[in-house]
Amino acid sequence: MPNCLMIVENLPVPLDRRAWQEACALRDAGWDVTVICPATERHPEREIVFDGIRIYRHPLPLEASGALGFLLEYGAALFHETRLAFKAFRRHGFDIIHIANPPDLLFLVALPYKALGRPLIFDHHDICPELYESKFKKRGPMHALLRLFEKLTFLFADVVISANETFRELAITRGGMHPDDVFTVYGFPDLTKFKRIPTARADDAINVGYVGVMGAQDGVDNLIRAVAMLRSQSGLPRFTCTFVGAGPELAALKALAESLGVADICQFTGFLSGETLLAALSSFDIGVIPDPFDTYNDKISMCKVFEYATLGLPIVAFELGETKRLLGDAARYAPDHTPVGLASAISDLLKDESLRRIYAERARERARLHFHWQDQVTALLAAYDRALLRSTRGTHRSGQPAAIREERS
Repeated sequence: MPNCLMIVENLPVPLDRRAWQEACALRDAGWDVTVICPATERHPEREIVFDGIRIYRHPLPLEASGALGFLLEYGAALFHETRLAFKAFRRHGFDIIHIANPPDLLFLVALPYKALGRPLIFDHHDICPELYESKFKKRGPMHALLRLFEKLTFLFADVVISANETFRELAITRGGMHPDDVFTVYGFPDLTKFKRIPTARADDAINVGYVGVMGAQDGVDNLIRAVAMLRSQSGLPRFTCTFVGAGPELAALKALAESLGVADICQFTGFLSGETLLAALSSFDIGVIPDPFDTYNDKISMCKVFEYATLGLPIVAFELGETKRLLGDAARYAPDHTPVGLASAISDLLKDESLRRIYAERARERARLHFHWQDQVTALLAAYDRALLRSTRGTHRSGQPAAIREERS
């Protein structure tokens, strides 16, 4: 049986939906899969087998800010990933090493195994230089350093898996990858697990919803400001706003809702997963993408685009390049990139139930026609075939699996 090692630093599996779906698809295709990822309070087990996938978890990196914080945070993570990669190699061996950014430093963990003939797949989840620029509104030495790390990652990668076609183009033009070595795999939901479920409604208020990370670049404050503007409008039906997710700005966003006098109609659920997440999303009547225009948001494929559309929600968004390419006319776009524009687009849907139905059907049809996870599985397996083709080594195995506690979902 072929085997692979996946390294994911952003979130633990199975919480990282994209990484977990990829791991499950590889397992179903006959691969023996080992994943290295962070541990959290919800997922503290350091060594388990979950749904047939071997998982090694390490302590979360220290959270800090600035250049020193960057080095401390990712230095700690790299230490644990290096340690666990060696453990996985000694116990099980692996034929391919698959790294998923951020950050663009995981190639350092992979280099010893590349020297032993194991091909490296770079799963390009995020564009880190643009993310830095979006978060800190500047470039400078750290931005240049991130560009260097990105360049080195592409240099050492045998195959790249891009999160969208924009990323694929960056891998080819900025990263110097050959087009035949770059495969696009979108993070579409797996419809066997992600679907609308019945929910009990406390009242008949229209529920405007947001799901996602709550960081400085995510624009959740735009939605809170829009909610405050909408509340002051006359003639609108009663509405509430539900915020699903967590992040470094969560406390500040709650304080903003208090200061604008809308805390009573804004519910912050915190991080949700599994059935609880599906229940919360199924309670939305309108899904909002408040991420503002910048060099980062304009290029990324947000999970909420796929999730809102799959659940058949009418969608409101700013006009961002990748978002509009994915949704076309299946979203109601704000007339400008301000909270006032966002409020205007939401207001149109709040006032008109028939318009909500039109956009809900457009979103549902868009997902039905275009957002197919099984098609992405085909591309994922093709990327693995390409990586094996580029490898000049024979089959290697090292060691026997050590006993790991098994857990089933």
